[in-house]
Amino acid sequence: MAKPLTGSAFDSLRLDAVTDQEALRRVYELPKDTAVRKQMTELTEQTRRLIGCSSLVLVASADAEGNCDVSPRGGPAGFVSVLDARTVAIPDATGNKRLDTLRNVVATGRAGLLFVVPGRTTTLRVNGRACVSTRPELLARLTAVGKPPGSALVVGIEEVYPHCPKSLLRGGAWKPEQWLPADAQPTSAEVTLAQLRMPELTIADIERAEADSLKYRYE
Repeated sequence: MAKPLTGSAFDSLRLDAVTDQEALRRVYELPKDTAVRKQMTELTEQTRRLIGCSSLVLVASADAEGNCDVSPRGGPAGFVSVLDARTVAIPDATGNKRLDTLRNVVATGRAGLLFVVPGRTTTLRVNGRACVSTRPELLARLTAVGKPPGSALVVGIEEVYPHCPKSLLRGGAWKPEQWLPADAQPTSAEVTLAQLRMPELTIADIERAEADSLKYRYE
């Protein structure tokens, strides 16, 4: 008789998880030709314009051991600069100073981007080589977030892929009538307080710290 599993749900589910490409493909139909064909290796005029409309980009990276991270970057529409058809630059505005993304990029030289436009259901995936640049003439151009940043994440494009709108439509991302009321979810301060595990702190302390940090969000 098998011993009961004592680990997490993941430890249980991975025991019979899909482990090879052929088994995975048998679960799904083949993609349509258009889903394959629309992948490109450089920006078109239309995808340049889409990046110019985006005020939010999610940056995916991994360290040398394969530990993954996804971090948001935001600014006014157009804060990500298109340097040429195969290069984009993201200014590094103020953050928590952990440098998770930048450290990963320095370690592996790779990054993935997902551009989001508020109110629109189209997203744009950009993957490729990446580096962290502190070249003064580049940083002087990247002032959309308030002042020249300390560095810029530069991505050399290898894949450009516009996603279909299904995920944002399913999630009701831009439909306020489908959003949960504010009191149905924990506040940012409540989540942070639980994460910190510091009994001497209160919700008021965290809320005050958050308010102060937002005053200087571009510094």
